[in-house]
Amino acid sequence: MPDPDLLIRTGGEKRISNFLLWQLAYSEMVFSDCLWPDFDREEFLSALSEYQMRERRYGALVSTG
Repeated sequence: MPDPDLLIRTGGEKRISNFLLWQLAYSEMVFSDCLWPDFDREEFLSALSEYQMRERRYGALVSTG
């Protein structure tokens, strides 16, 4: 199974709690204030939209020149 590209954390927590610690090294993370029972299709699509707006660098440095 490949490492995840995206982690969505609900409930307003901004930590990963050692969940898949090594596998999440290059994953993007979206933190939602929505509680899990209320996390619906609209919230999911919002998280995907936020993920799509990001520039994935996979640990590479950004060139400034």
